Amino acid sequence: MSAWRQALVDHDMAVTLIESGAWLTVAGDEAALSRLPRGNWIGGTIPYFMGQEGGVTSRGQLFVTVLDQFAGHVPFVKVHDVNTLPQVCLEAPENGFSLLILPAFSAVHGAYAQHAPSYEDMYMKPLVGWVAGVHLDDMGQRRPKVVDGTTGRMHEDRAVVLHVPLPDSLGADVRIVNLFEQGEGPRIQFEHDGFEVRECLIDGVRTPLAAYLQERRHDTRLPLVADCNGAAVNVSFRWVDAKQGQVAFYGPVFRDIEYRLARPFAGQYHEAFTQAGADLPEAQFSCNCILNYLYGELEGRRTGEAIGPMTFGEVAYQLLNQTMVQLTLSLR
Repeated sequence: MSAWRQALVDHDMAVTLIESGAWLTVAGDEAALSRLPRGNWIGGTIPYFMGQEGGVTSRGQLFVTVLDQFAGHVPFVKVHDVNTLPQVCLEAPENGFSLLILPAFSAVHGAYAQHAPSYEDMYMKPLVGWVAGVHLDDMGQRRPKVVDGTTGRMHEDRAVVLHVPLPDSLGADVRIVNLFEQGEGPRIQFEHDGFEVRECLIDGVRTPLAAYLQERRHDTRLPLVADCNGAAVNVSFRWVDAKQGQVAFYGPVFRDIEYRLARPFAGQYHEAFTQAGADLPEAQFSCNCILNYLYGELEGRRTGEAIGPMTFGEVAYQLLNQTMVQLTLSLR
């Protein structure tokens, strides 16, 4: 069985891999991506990685995921705007998987975050990916971008997806690793969908959320957690403005879904994530959240086989935050 290879590499190695004709996904700083030749690849901007030797921040290196092409099963690339993005699952191969990259803070990012669960054929075909970002020093000065390597075009307002057909003998499996779980606190519900809120219902009582968080002295590294049919799904805090009474999230909250604040870790944040990564099997694709990288102080620390870009959001069917995502291939 052919398998993907993942590694943090220098520019020359990335060029060599592209020129070999292999199908790739590439993560790197905008300047590093712009120097790559056209070929069979898609990419997204990010300078944060979990490499072979541990967490790394680099503007020059690139994280490359290589897959071997299966005879008679040729991958193909699609680029989507807000209007065509709902087709992403419909166009996917009947047996295979899709890898999606979205530019952070764009219209396609917002549309996918809020509407992906209702896309036709969602959850029927394996779909993983990540949200491109920028170096935190560049926030407000540069915009995240994705790249269609087959044309060499960069996009800041479109999503790019690599669809990978597989032979009938292979299947793709998606794994979501979420170390957060709901705490013992009250139920939190919202009356509107969105990335920013003022009020919520705390055990049914309308309450200003910013004031509630301030009164509890809540550690905003700990997200809201929803129980979605038995799966824990995080909504991470972007900022809390107690003076203006507003709270912003990295992903949307949804009306009529029940959330609770996450339970604190028994030990240190970084200990939980390094242990989780050490327990994971080798994967064909993996990514992790930039918030875990920052809050867990993962630079220079290894997380076992969980290597890949550290992203502004993870995709495992729907948009996720503060999770690790893996895709593996297995014999049927």
